[in-house]
Amino acid sequence: MYSLDGIIGEEETDFFEFCRAVPDDPAQGAWTLSSLERAELHIMGRVTYQGMAQYFPTAADHPYAEVMNKASKSVFSGTVKATDCANSTILGGDTTEEIEKLRREGTGEILAHGGVSFARSLVRLDLVDEYRLNIFPYLAGSGRSLFADVARPGELELVSSTAFGNGIAGLGYRRRG
Repeated sequence: MYSLDGIIGEEETDFFEFCRAVPDDPAQGAWTLSSLERAELHIMGRVTYQGMAQYFPTAADHPYAEVMNKASKSVFSGTVKATDCANSTILGGDTTEEIEKLRREGTGEILAHGGVSFARSLVRLDLVDEYRLNIFPYLAGSGRSLFADVARPGELELVSSTAFGNGIAGLGYRRRG
C-alpha cells in the first residue's frame, strides 16, 4: 500500500486506516492473484513471514491462501533458524549473495513481500528488477517511503498500469537499460 506521494501504509496511521476502508475490487484482486501465481519464489523478511505463517495455513476462505500455502518461500532472517511452514526455507547469509544465488538457481520470477525494513533493504542494495505497486488515492504527507534509501538513482520505464474501480492504480516499473 503506497500513497500517491510515496508513503508506505503502515499500521496505526491514518493512511493505513484509509487503505483498509477502500472497497475491494474484483479486478484488483485478480491482478494481485495473478502476480502471486506467476512467481516461482516468494521472498520476505522475518516479520512478514511470521504473520503469513500464522495466518495463511488456516485461512481457507482468503482468496490468496491457496497460492501462498503452495508457494515456495525463502525467508531472510538472522534470528529465525527453522520453520514448520510448508515450502519455506530460512536464509541467514548476506542478502545480496543469497538473492544472486536464488536468481542463478531459479528459472522464474522472484516476488518480494515487504515489511518496510526488508523492502527498503532490497531497494538500498539495488536488488529490485521490477516494482509492482498498488498506489492508493491518498496524500499521506509524512511517513516512511520505500525509496528513501535509493542506492543508485535511475530512470524507470512503465511496463504496466491498471486503474481499478476503487481508485487504486496497479503500476509496474522496470529500470531502463
